[in-house]
Amino acid sequence: MANLPSPTSRTQLELFRSVPGDIAPRDAQDLMAWPFFNLAKTKRTRPIDFRMGSVTIQVEATPEHGMASIWDADILIWAASQIVEARDKGRATSRLIATTPHEILTFIGRGTSRDNYDRLKAALDRLQSTSVATSLRQQHQRRRHRFSWINEWQERLDADGRPLGIELILPDWFYAAVIDQALVLTIDRAYFALTGGLERWLYRIVRKHGGRQSGGWSFDVAHLHLKSGALSPLKRFAYELRAIAARQSLPGYRLTIERTLGHERLTFVATEPDLFDLALRRIGNRARAQAVDKRS
Repeated sequence: MANLPSPTSRTQLELFRSVPGDIAPRDAQDLMAWPFFNLAKTKRTRPIDFRMGSVTIQVEATPEHGMASIWDADILIWAASQIVEARDKGRATSRLIATTPHEILTFIGRGTSRDNYDRLKAALDRLQSTSVATSLRQQHQRRRHRFSWINEWQERLDADGRPLGIELILPDWFYAAVIDQALVLTIDRAYFALTGGLERWLYRIVRKHGGRQSGGWSFDVAHLHLKSGALSPLKRFAYELRAIAARQSLPGYRLTIERTLGHERLTFVATEPDLFDLALRRIGNRARAQAVDKRS
């Protein structure tokens, strides 16, 4: 059951209305680099308890909803994209966002059937009920910022009870990361078509660290396993990484696995974009935007 925004939070926040259209997808770098989400489609209630240097991350889930997954995080990518687009065009933004399920589903490449709407609501519930505590972007290492990915959300109904859309409130921690231009990266829209949880997580960390550097980047596979927060053992994790590297399924990057002295290392290098493919994607994006405009 969704939590309803309190009168206090509503009076303190201006309403930001999302705008459908051909908007580049943006992702928050902190969410790309660290373990915040369940990478499996099965329910996860086991917490993430991650510590590396000065960084600590604890993610807890409720038995009712389970932990927010990397597919649920598509909603946060949509929200980040809306906020950055508005900021760049000089529009006022806010943590309180009004939108429609159709707009979110269309942007993240999902269908718009009743089942998809129901899955969107379940994803919002998981984002709202998942609790995060982290030292990231805190002035003192011992400080922890605790929040949920969505503070509150509710459906908007007309006088006859028909749905008009939804409203949601983002947490300060996430909003601050998105509104800061240095903490956001544009991602390939083909990301939304990736079906595997590990595959999606790997794209985000590769995009965060590899960027468009000609020399690429590399990670020890054991280090990646630690940073993923995945429940699978290292042996299984390494097997799945090798399979992803064999498929070469990450848009914009070429992956290789190297073995030295019994240790495996993943190397990734940005590939040159296919100009024909980019043109087709732009045409597809414009078509999707026009379809959304006609239905709005």
